Amino acid sequence: MPAPLTTSRKEPRWAQWSDEKLLGLRLRDLRIGLGGELLEGCIERLYRELESRGLKARPHFWVSDEFFSPRGVPGVAVPFYLCHPRLRRLEKKQVLEVEGGTVEWCMKILRHEAGHALQHAFHLARRPAWRKAFGKATAPYRSTYSPKPLSRKFVQHLGWWYAQSHPTEDFAETFAVWLRPSARWRRAYADWPALKKLEYVDELMKELAGQRPPNRDRSRPDGLAELDMTLREHYRRKKSRYAMDDPTVADRDLLRLFSDAPEHARRKAASAFLRAVRGELRERIARVTALPQYTVDQILNGMILRCRTLGLRLRASPADTRRDTLVLVTAQVMELVHRGPLQLSL
Repeated sequence: MPAPLTTSRKEPRWAQWSDEKLLGLRLRDLRIGLGGELLEGCIERLYRELESRGLKARPHFWVSDEFFSPRGVPGVAVPFYLCHPRLRRLEKKQVLEVEGGTVEWCMKILRHEAGHALQHAFHLARRPAWRKAFGKATAPYRSTYSPKPLSRKFVQHLGWWYAQSHPTEDFAETFAVWLRPSARWRRAYADWPALKKLEYVDELMKELAGQRPPNRDRSRPDGLAELDMTLREHYRRKKSRYAMDDPTVADRDLLRLFSDAPEHARRKAASAFLRAVRGELRERIARVTALPQYTVDQILNGMILRCRTLGLRLRASPADTRRDTLVLVTAQVMELVHRGPLQLSL
């Protein structure tokens, strides 16, 4: 077991800055290291999970702009915003949620990234059996992909049907499902072709138990100190990655929910109603679809603007309208998913 993580507890100068001033700071000037109770606790918990499986490989961690495990490096970068509560608040304000911001969510991501790190540590993608199970790691890594939500050839772990995006992501997702304590993956995937991949990972990890990995590279590519962009530019790029080309809902769908008829003129404006329930709907729809809240929020924003333009008002009770809006926007998001492509996020 590695020594406990060491962090600096001195409060950074930018902790009390306004959002506007903080957004003008360069990432490298944050000068923050691994820290925070949540992140430290999750990393140490991951080490315990690996140890419980007899695996000696321990990914090393460093701070960057997002979660990733670089090709060939048996380590994991974590996003800067998890290292300080002020940065988590900014992240939530900018993109409406904090990816990895809870213990459960952070552990899901770390198990996935640990799969990448172990693949690099043991050069697993060179094995014929690995390639037979998952495909060639050298396959082109596209920035978008069109998933098949009903496919049972892949496990479901992080969301976005991410295992379908690339062979290495398929392995990392499968490894994460296998690693999670008390996962009962044999039962959960009993009738799925993906079970064969889980069984292969189970056999492979038993083989690797007790072995020291041949690749012990401790480099830290794209560490925070190397990133010259400002936080404002970082979030501009992040929002662009989560954007949709056409986030609007058709007028005919809105007219099923709301009304422009004179008899409903005294009822609450549809735009005001949607603004009031926007946060609740965004969180629920994102949870159901596994898409970023920022992406879902674009659809809701388009609905609000269009309802205002059309002068629409509620035709049913608020409770019924909330329910029907949830159904409509979820269906809209799923239609976009089927139409593809989705942006890669990890």
